[in-house]
Amino acid sequence: MTERDIPERWPPSRAGEPDDMKRLSRTPQLGKTQTFGVSATGSNSKSVKQQKQDTSELPINNQSAETRLPSKKSWKSPRWMKGWVLWVLMLTFIPGGVGFLAMAMLLKLPTAPSCPAISRPFVSASVKLHCAQISASKQNVNDLLQAIAIVSNISDDHPLRGEIDRYLKEWSQDILRLADQSFQAGDLEEAIATARKIPNDLPAYQLVEEQVTKWESIWSQAEGIYQNAERELKERRWQSAFLLSARLLRVDNQYWSSIKYDQLNNLITSAREDGDKLANAERLANSKVVNNLLEAIKLSESIRTESYLYGKAQELIPQIGRKMLDLARASLDRRDANTALDIARQIPDNAKLQAEVSDFMALTDAQRSAWIGTVSGLETAIFQAQQVDASRPIYGEAQQLIARWQMEIEDVARLEKARTLASQGTIEYLTAAISEVQMISSNNPRASEARKEVSRWRNQVETIEDRPILERAQQLAWLNDMNSLQAAISEAGQIRRGRALYSEAQRRISTWTATVQRIQDQPYLDQARMLARSGDLAGAINTVQPIVSSGRSLAGEARKAMDDWQGQIRARENWSRARELAAASTPEALSQAIGLADRVPRNSTLRMDANIAINQWSQQLLDIARSQGEVNIPRAIETAKLIPRSSSVYSRAQQQIQNWQSFLNPEPEVFEPILPIGEQPVLPTIER
Repeated sequence: MTERDIPERWPPSRAGEPDDMKRLSRTPQLGKTQTFGVSATGSNSKSVKQQKQDTSELPINNQSAETRLPSKKSWKSPRWMKGWVLWVLMLTFIPGGVGFLAMAMLLKLPTAPSCPAISRPFVSASVKLHCAQISASKQNVNDLLQAIAIVSNISDDHPLRGEIDRYLKEWSQDILRLADQSFQAGDLEEAIATARKIPNDLPAYQLVEEQVTKWESIWSQAEGIYQNAERELKERRWQSAFLLSARLLRVDNQYWSSIKYDQLNNLITSAREDGDKLANAERLANSKVVNNLLEAIKLSESIRTESYLYGKAQELIPQIGRKMLDLARASLDRRDANTALDIARQIPDNAKLQAEVSDFMALTDAQRSAWIGTVSGLETAIFQAQQVDASRPIYGEAQQLIARWQMEIEDVARLEKARTLASQGTIEYLTAAISEVQMISSNNPRASEARKEVSRWRNQVETIEDRPILERAQQLAWLNDMNSLQAAISEAGQIRRGRALYSEAQRRISTWTATVQRIQDQPYLDQARMLARSGDLAGAINTVQPIVSSGRSLAGEARKAMDDWQGQIRARENWSRARELAAASTPEALSQAIGLADRVPRNSTLRMDANIAINQWSQQLLDIARSQGEVNIPRAIETAKLIPRSSSVYSRAQQQIQNWQSFLNPEPEVFEPILPIGEQPVLPTIER
């Protein structure tokens, strides 16, 4: 096919033709609309003009045939001429069929050039460009690259080269656009691979590296923000992580600014929830209560594996398990084996302390058996400790306990024998038990227990020995007189310091001594009270002064009485001084007299006289103030203020003060204007 065979314009497409043919009819070529194609019937088919000529010859041949027929007279029609209907039909359908065929050939669209055959030699550049346009119109990377490959080998001096270069640039940009779509969708590698498929000999290739560099920079920036936010989440700095996530919204990539932004915000929200759980777990882990530690483990286990805090939560669980094991050991040190075992059994497996817990429980069982304190219990403990394998870390400790328990077996036998002797409860058997236990050496594991038993048995012996002495002293003190009490004190004093009944004997001696002192000092206190009732308060105070200073049993009672008498003396002095001052009858003297009189105690016999005097002196102050008010109202107010609240004229004085103050500071009178009947007063406008 050559360019001369290509018609200038193709007829419009008919229904049922392929879309490529429709696009082909609209393909711009060299600045105007051109179409390319060949004849519908091939190179050997007849033209429409020839078909018309063939059709026009049919009636001429028929006419000539009729002129050659013989005349009617001399000619006799043959038999076959009698089928004239057949001839009519033939003459009708043959020209019509030829005309219909010619019209169909005229209206049929020529066939488009075959694009798969463009690799053959002598295919024109316009056909290649057309096929490249068809391929590029599919707008996918492979077809765009195929379009570029189709026209890439056209020479630079070809007349269509300018148009081809324009399309090459457009198709390269389309590939970059498709690559950018992959980049925006979050596939950086696909975007770079797509962009670099553009042939490097095209001028547009220089845009590829620029675009790739831009993509990598954006991607690196977004990854940096995301990683920094992840680090902040691991450190539980939620606010900082939220601020970093907001920076993703400004990243020039839809994948990072939408999908990854939402993903990061969801991670921050879930991490914050996990952070609250971990904080509560850490708070509970600081407790020494087993239930709190178990709750802390439960909270740590609830943190999901995909959480950023999962690692820290898993690190916390062994720490909590270690604290529980320490609590179990503390209980074991207090010889509370049951509690120790109960705590150890609750340590979870994910604390990764199974081996230590198992070893601890094995030794605890053995020690619990040893603490029974019998030979059979020790033998059971030794058997249990011998089950510990030599490969275990506690093997050495188990061997030490076995050696200790083997030494204890002989001592336990001595202790059991001594306890049997001591159970008789007599001095002889208790002494024998003490002698038996003293045979246990001080470096023996049971030495401390032996010392406790010896101390207890000695106390029993001393109690048996000293109880009769204390009982005789109680019998002597029964009469509760001076001689009996002193004899009882002397008898109980025979019990020496350090003996079992020494503390009890000292308590009884203190009681008896206080009784003796009360018997001795009571007459002096009674004499002082008699002096006070007679009015000799100074003599009463001098009488009880030795009792107060001695610190004897009646010292407290004597101190209270002496304080009361001293108060009465001060009240008399104040009352006397107040009356002396009031005699001056000046406002200042009366005020001082009222103050001194008010110091008289409420329980004093002088209090009633003081109250009467206070009211009288207050009335004098009010009278003086009223006299002053006639010439000097401010001075009168100051005088009236000297009247105390407790006086009977206080309310009257306050009313008088108010009257004087009103007189000195009168309120301004408000004069209302007289308005005509029916007229309303104009209210002043208040500016805000």
